[in-house]
Amino acid sequence: MCLKKVVSNSRPGMLALTCGPPPLALLPVLWAALLLFTLRSTPAIATTSVYTMSAFTSSSESNMYVYQSYNGTHYGLMKGPAYTPPSGLIRDPSILKHTDGMYYVTYTTNWEGNTIGFARSADRVNWTFLRNVTLPVANLQNTWAPEWFKDSDGSVNIIVSLRTTGATNFTPHVIKAQNSSLSAWSAPVPLAGLSPNYIDTFIVKIGSTYHAFTKNETTKYIEYATSSSLTGPYTFRGTGDWAGWGNWVEGPALYQLDDGTWRILFDAYTTSKYYYSDSTNTFASWSAKKELPSLTGFVRHLTVLKEAGQPGDIRRLQSFNFQTRFARHYNYQARIDANVSPVEDSQFRIVAGLADSGAISFESVNFPGYFLRHDNYLVVLAKNDGTSQFKQDATFRDVPGLANSSWFSYEPYNLPGYYLRHYDYVLRVDPISTSVEKADATFKEVTP
Repeated sequence: MCLKKVVSNSRPGMLALTCGPPPLALLPVLWAALLLFTLRSTPAIATTSVYTMSAFTSSSESNMYVYQSYNGTHYGLMKGPAYTPPSGLIRDPSILKHTDGMYYVTYTTNWEGNTIGFARSADRVNWTFLRNVTLPVANLQNTWAPEWFKDSDGSVNIIVSLRTTGATNFTPHVIKAQNSSLSAWSAPVPLAGLSPNYIDTFIVKIGSTYHAFTKNETTKYIEYATSSSLTGPYTFRGTGDWAGWGNWVEGPALYQLDDGTWRILFDAYTTSKYYYSDSTNTFASWSAKKELPSLTGFVRHLTVLKEAGQPGDIRRLQSFNFQTRFARHYNYQARIDANVSPVEDSQFRIVAGLADSGAISFESVNFPGYFLRHDNYLVVLAKNDGTSQFKQDATFRDVPGLANSSWFSYEPYNLPGYYLRHYDYVLRVDPISTSVEKADATFKEVTP
């Protein structure tokens, strides 16, 4: 007989039977260990989608900010400014993850000119300037709003709005990467049908159909067209105020949520607001626009990159002795409440411990990059500052529930013998002895 330590994404350090028939006297112990392993490793296969936003801001056209979200709605700052080009502007940054595993942004380099800029990052936080690429178009005066588009055949393209000297109208064009390093590009090809005056074109492909969302620069509405070819001809399906978003809006960016809903974000630049709207029927209709939480009024023309597969399970922590109440943050204080609104305040990603990968940490879904930590024995929500002290304060060892072994209790990594518990509905860490305290320190991890 032997027992071996195994590691999973969200529940490291479990015990599993690996060899040999056990003595009969140990069977009850082993069955209990196996049951605990099963209960605690079941969520480990889950992963969380990660949405990365790149944006310039209302306060600076020369700095790019990077944000992260786990639900596509609430974004937390990863770094800002995260990148400043060596010269010029960084308007309209669009983010791509390439086949080399690196992240790339392309952006508008100046109000006037014939170039688009490129930068690269391994971690989405630290960026390096690559180059400005000159587009070979005679008398090119404006080169605006480059947007990545990766086609289903694997080709990498950029949709960009161009206007030549003396022309009154913009025309969307596509350029195609000619090598894997993204340093050589084809000559621009106009997108037929998107005329006479359209900019800020964002394209997604569903099946064999290309769906273009583009700003009518004459009427200032975001309109919608489709084509069976990337270069067109496009046929308009929605013009004017077809989706109810109003005019004087620009910079559409689309991505798909985990439940299949398509979301569009757009910039209401004259009112300094940023909105989103959702469609559950492949763009036939859209929900009423809502302001993007926290970032409206600050971020400008942006894009969002969705990636799947980030380890970490989104859970709510249900109180053992107040089962209508869940752990949540409120004004950065952690507590238990019923009827939490917004519900995301009670959702946490359970990830490998910041100080010990054999333990766990709780990251807010509503504020990515913020974690539950203890501070003078009170539990608060705070931004990870990267220090050893923070990592230790935000790390907990999960053990069988003190009041019910099929639930959980959480022992602070740097305060052995103390446990996360609620007292007058406020979360804190304390030594535990009485049955009431054990109940206060017991929680169930509930899937939202």
